[in-house]
Amino acid sequence: MSGSHDHGAHDHQHDHPDDRWKHDGVRVIPGNQLDPNVPSTPGMDRKAAINFARVGAQKLWAGTVTIKPDAKTGAHHHGHLESIIYVVKGKARMRWGEKLQFTAEAGPGDFIFVPPYVPHQEINASPDEVLECVLVRSDGEAVAINIDIEPVERPETVLWVDPVHRDPNEGH
Repeated sequence: MSGSHDHGAHDHQHDHPDDRWKHDGVRVIPGNQLDPNVPSTPGMDRKAAINFARVGAQKLWAGTVTIKPDAKTGAHHHGHLESIIYVVKGKARMRWGEKLQFTAEAGPGDFIFVPPYVPHQEINASPDEVLECVLVRSDGEAVAINIDIEPVERPETVLWVDPVHRDPNEGH
């Protein structure tokens, strides 16, 4: 029979040219099906959306993090991983350094970059609004190493300064 295809003659893994992408292509992970079983840090609620175990991601981990009003996490770092935090809702205050001596704030629409091995702490700077963020890391597995740090009492505020964004306190 010309043009007919006998499905019983061989395994059906790639019956049709489009089938190879059917289960190994784009994945949609519904927001109400995130995985709470991830390494965590006291004070925050992390959930995985994209990781090796769920979708086979080799080089990325993505999920959400929420922090209750006026709450803060314990000090931690993420080993060799780079992290990006995108603030969806609320006001994030980050502290970082060997004694958490530096601080900066971010609001909805802002991105935060955390380099490998940097000790840091996330703080919800709002007394009445939950802090909601999207989190992306540079590996398919989650790493969270909680550390015991005695933070300085008054951290130094650090502004975003680069060749394009100048310190507003600097004279022109």
